[in-house]
Amino acid sequence: MAATGSEELRTVANYQFGAGAGTALFPPGEERTTRRSTSGRPQQVLASEGRIVSYGVDGRFTLGLIGGERLARAFPAPRCRVSVGAESVPFVADGKNAFCKFVREADPKIRPGDEVLVVLVEDTEEWTGENGEKGNEEGPASEAATVEPGTVVAVGRAELGAEAMHDFETGMAVKVRTGIGALE
Repeated sequence: MAATGSEELRTVANYQFGAGAGTALFPPGEERTTRRSTSGRPQQVLASEGRIVSYGVDGRFTLGLIGGERLARAFPAPRCRVSVGAESVPFVADGKNAFCKFVREADPKIRPGDEVLVVLVEDTEEWTGENGEKGNEEGPASEAATVEPGTVVAVGRAELGAEAMHDFETGMAVKVRTGIGALE
């Protein structure tokens, strides 16, 4: 199915991400631009603030940060999310991959190849380190302190299913496509 209009785009989004995703990604009445290939196939769907999704030749969407943020607002956690610890947020936000070692939670329905949102884990607890430094459960306070828990820090493709992300100590959990940028 070649998605050409808003209804077709919403149908693909609902199929790929679940009911309600189409309206979340492509709200009715919103001004959008669709970039197309020379053959007329949609390639990117853009809003005024940036890329919502790209439309692959396989008929599936790859999320842009704008699309990821829209899904995060529309769906309750943990749907479509992989939560990582604060120690990996600066790297993931910079576009580097998320590794199993840092995954704290994941939507149990995630399968390899799914588009996912990488977020800072919600239940980060304060602690005092050996030298009295303040931090959280993962380590000393760092750049991640500038990101609110639950914030989308990147979007990408799951390399493993949710259960495997928890079971493995090594390996890539999410191939990050786009991060929110270098944290200051």
